Amino acid sequence: MEVILMESIPELGAIGEVVKVKNGYGRNFLIPQKKAIRATTRNIKRLQHEKQLAQHQIQKVQLNAEALKEKIASLTCVVKKASGETGKLFGSVTSMDIEAFLNESGVPISKKQVVLGEPIKSVGTFEVPVKLMEGVSAILKVDVQAEA
Repeated sequence: MEVILMESIPELGAIGEVVKVKNGYGRNFLIPQKKAIRATTRNIKRLQHEKQLAQHQIQKVQLNAEALKEKIASLTCVVKKASGETGKLFGSVTSMDIEAFLNESGVPISKKQVVLGEPIKSVGTFEVPVKLMEGVSAILKVDVQAEA
């Protein structure tokens, strides 16, 4: 019996794969548990159609991410914080500060997308990566200045 897997099953296959299983396993376990459906021509065509729709959706999201990447690359985040004579900040610049700047600039992101290993604690110019989606990240220039 051939079935289309609706979820990944170890040692059998991944979602969307057409696999051949024993009749009893498919009829008594996979299909009733909604882990698979019969591999009829109608179901195979439906699966292919859903894959095409998902591919188009991914392409749209990718284009939006590329547009955001260019917008972020053109921005420079200027942060003024109180600092000592040596250039060390009294406090730090965190991913929340960068998120607030980007949201004010019209780039909707969350602080989890700002990849800041540890908070910035000194005056200077830094490059901070912003992860937009899998495989697409932008570099934001952050200019930390001493407050007068």
